Amino acid sequence: MFSKILIANRGEIACRVIQTAHRLGIRCVAVYSEADCDARHVALADEAFLLGPAPSNESYLRADKIIQIALQSGAQAIHPGYGFLSENTDFAEACSQNGLVFIGPPASAIAAMGSKSAAKAIMEKAGVPLVPGYHGAAQDVETLRAEALKCGFPLLLKAVAGGGGKGMRVVNQIEEFDEALSAARREAKNAFGNPDMLLERYLTQPRHVEIQVFCDSQGQGVYLAERDCSVQRRHQKVLEEAPAPGLSCETRKAMGDAAVKAAQAINYVGAGTVEFLYDVDGSFFFMEMNTRLQVEHPVTEMVTGQDLVEWQLRVAEGAPLPLKQDEIRIRGHALEARIYAEDPDNDFLPATGRLDYLRTPDESAHVRVDTGVVEGDEVSIHYDPMIAKLIVWDENRDQAINRMVQALEQYRINGVKTNIRFLHALADAQPFREADLDTGFIEKHRALLFPPPKLDLHRALVLAAGYLLEQTRSNNPNNEDRWSPFAHQNSWRLNSEYAKPLALKVDDQVYELKVLEKNQYYEVRVADSLYTLHAELSGDQLKAVINGHRISVHVTQKDKELVIFHEGESFHCEAHEETYGLEDIEAEGSLTAPMNGSVVAVMVQPGDAVKAGQTLVIMEAMKMEHAIKAPLDGVVDEIYFKEGEMVSEGAELLSVTSDATEEDAAP
Repeated sequence: MFSKILIANRGEIACRVIQTAHRLGIRCVAVYSEADCDARHVALADEAFLLGPAPSNESYLRADKIIQIALQSGAQAIHPGYGFLSENTDFAEACSQNGLVFIGPPASAIAAMGSKSAAKAIMEKAGVPLVPGYHGAAQDVETLRAEALKCGFPLLLKAVAGGGGKGMRVVNQIEEFDEALSAARREAKNAFGNPDMLLERYLTQPRHVEIQVFCDSQGQGVYLAERDCSVQRRHQKVLEEAPAPGLSCETRKAMGDAAVKAAQAINYVGAGTVEFLYDVDGSFFFMEMNTRLQVEHPVTEMVTGQDLVEWQLRVAEGAPLPLKQDEIRIRGHALEARIYAEDPDNDFLPATGRLDYLRTPDESAHVRVDTGVVEGDEVSIHYDPMIAKLIVWDENRDQAINRMVQALEQYRINGVKTNIRFLHALADAQPFREADLDTGFIEKHRALLFPPPKLDLHRALVLAAGYLLEQTRSNNPNNEDRWSPFAHQNSWRLNSEYAKPLALKVDDQVYELKVLEKNQYYEVRVADSLYTLHAELSGDQLKAVINGHRISVHVTQKDKELVIFHEGESFHCEAHEETYGLEDIEAEGSLTAPMNGSVVAVMVQPGDAVKAGQTLVIMEAMKMEHAIKAPLDGVVDEIYFKEGEMVSEGAELLSVTSDATEEDAAP
């Protein structure tokens, strides 16, 4: 077994590899960018080396520097994790040339599957079923447009060197083709350095089912069950599970055999995933092969009881597979939810910020949290916005879903927007519980997945008042004697009761509460409603009884901001003090950045006439593009940023004046 390895990655996967390596007695070398100098993976490793500035191409994509550090540190092998250099043929070859073991497949296998078009040709020859489409070498617009018409609509544009949903566009009709092609190519070029595209028929109700395969250097191959990854947004997986619900034993075996055949067709070694589209009629088609460990590998580990990173390490040093096919067992059901810094209510735009408050569910045989961050860390624009992976296991799917719902309620984050509330609604949605799955699940069930808050506004305000009152009371030196008038917060007056005013601000609305403290409870008036409140604060947990309804919530406070966590949801408010000043007035046609990021394309010039819905600027954050469109017909006045410049969320990008005529204006 290796005595020292280098992990050429960051975040959650670097921490995950270190965990297994340390269990096996292997020392670990970490690498980090300037943005990650205090990162969790750096702290966990036995030693760590600085790579360079925050941008990936100056740090985690510096193959030459990583190999130099590996040789300098005495590492015998490099684990690439996923993303970055994990599927880079040149890097795998460079490791070999420098006497380092690449903990992954041979460079030839990466090359074979690195081009989706070439991979499909190999799979076709090996007899693996394919979706109809085009994966030829000709990449001129005319050829691609002609092949699109042959393939039929809807179709999927996909980067040949892509992954993670980047460089992909669904095209519903030929009129959309040219614009979609330009956007997909630009995104692919930026993310992978290769703008080439393939086309394939877009199945309208497919499930995304993938097979975990493993091969050793002795030519043996096995599959370790399957995973259903159908629940996706932006073509990126959000929630995965194993085994895939509703799959027959016959289909599982046929799909598993096809996956192993696909791997052996390219002399594969190590961990890989063969992804299939599974149609409503039970047919399945090869989609692509990921020549690395997948983000969602923990659900396979939970149902098989195997440590796939350990398998990787043993196979990389030349050992045979730990188990034969007939020795692999599946037990129970597992689900994984990806906790992202993003705004589901705003088309899942990536979010950035500091993790001011972070609480995770307790880990056990049923609950696992894979993460690369701790409280106080920053989610930056430079890397993928995934905060953690929450994995649960139980004896069957229904119980596993209940575990997931409960664990999401115990996951509490403040300081950055997250998708926790969305994930909670998703896991608890009846169609998901009934396994009514396909890759369009989120769009099909938006009303269920974006429900109104469970905690009504008035009760949330009462709870916020209870927290502030109990917090103040706990700091009062007279709080030992609740009968003392000096322990009360009523602005006490002789022979009269005076309810204390309390103003709480939610968004831009201020709510005036009146609070009267009794000996054992509070009376809180909100608008025309009166609430009797019993409250007890212990740490960040508030136990309350509101008009006889007992409820327990967790609360965090930073400065004036207060956040209440309840059943996977969070309620934000702040103690309000009236201030007076000039109001900011926003121009009618101003356009602002929806998130921190960079400007990758400016599509207009000052003086251009534009139509509502026309793309004006394209921004990029976390390697995903976002189009800024005109809100109205008008004329571009000014453009405030150039291509390549960084912008902050809320910054005005350009201004547009409405072209409404004087006749349209009110007299």
